[in-house]
Amino acid sequence: MEKQAKKTWIEGVLKEQGGMARLSPAWVSRIFLPPGKRLGLPDDAYDVGERGYITERWIASTTEAENPISTENEGLSFLATDRTVGEASNPPILLKEAVELCPEAILGEEYAKTHKGLGRLPKIFDNGDRLPFHIHQMQKDASKLGKKSKEESYYFPENVPLGSHPETFFGLHPYIVRGKRYDLVVKCLEDWEHSDAFLAMSRAYINVPGEGFHLPPGILHAPGSALTIELQEDSDVSAMFQGRLAHRLLDKGVLTRDVPPEDLASEGMMALVHQLDWEANGDPYFYENHHTPPVPVEGSRQPGGEEWWIFYNTPKYSGKKLVVKPGGSYFSKDKGVYNILVWDGQGTFGPLEVKGRSHDKDEILVTRDAAVDGVTITNTGTEDLTIIKFFGPDINDDAPVLKRYS
Repeated sequence: MEKQAKKTWIEGVLKEQGGMARLSPAWVSRIFLPPGKRLGLPDDAYDVGERGYITERWIASTTEAENPISTENEGLSFLATDRTVGEASNPPILLKEAVELCPEAILGEEYAKTHKGLGRLPKIFDNGDRLPFHIHQMQKDASKLGKKSKEESYYFPENVPLGSHPETFFGLHPYIVRGKRYDLVVKCLEDWEHSDAFLAMSRAYINVPGEGFHLPPGILHAPGSALTIELQEDSDVSAMFQGRLAHRLLDKGVLTRDVPPEDLASEGMMALVHQLDWEANGDPYFYENHHTPPVPVEGSRQPGGEEWWIFYNTPKYSGKKLVVKPGGSYFSKDKGVYNILVWDGQGTFGPLEVKGRSHDKDEILVTRDAAVDGVTITNTGTEDLTIIKFFGPDINDDAPVLKRYS
């Protein structure tokens, strides 16, 4: 299909669906860990051979996954519709293509002038064990490879099994940072076979259902086994500092893949130390400065439901949880383009039927005009209809900011 025909087709989909578009799930494999099997797939679908296991679902994604062994368009979302244009019935069109071809229709005219795309990546990660201790590079380091930094936030949904290790390690002990003990980090990196010793240099925090954390780039972390809904910048850069986990040894390429070869040649393992936000890793008030419990959205309470901020403390992205009571309706107005994940319950979202944990009815993109005009959401079931909203940069300037302790 030619570009103009695709553009016409996409515009037709948005018009027919009230300024919205259904999306298909994007499944992503990882080689690090076995799956937690909480993504709603058949048991035999998680094992993908040499690619590892399906442990992540990316939501309304315009970001391609970076894996040692990948598949075409891994991590990218497709529009899901039965609409026919001419002889083309339901052609495979990526959300990334749709945003590039129809930026004003999706992002809004003013937002599209200053933003090239959606600028965020929501996902669910579902690991059967704790992830390895790792960082996501700060922009100063990601830029060296023509990539983007990765700030991220976590939300631990309720009423889901927590797994075997529902605690996340963050940062380094303050004495290591204040004493500038670079040697301790370098020693672990050089002794790759015993690099799980890193966790003894960090602190763990329990994954509490209904709460979460905000994590800027450059900070070491080992996410726990709780099923996690994550919102982050649209990037997949990382450096795995821990090579041994779950009784296996990872290839050392997962440590150095986003480090310039010239830096490794001249600095050795110190090149990785220099990618750390050293002071932030040793923050003695780390919990207070990064813990993000839900915050009621001011003025959001209606007879049918209420909203809470669950992703905040950064201008890079934001997110809300909307709960609509059984038999109730909620009129939702927002400031810009967003997408939703229906987590629990069933009902209607504008003209579209929605249902939690139903992969063909739980994911929708809402264009800027539809968001600003408002959407009526109705709960047609017998349990709460719970919807997660994900926004990109510079949309919600009223999102909370944590009080800073020092």
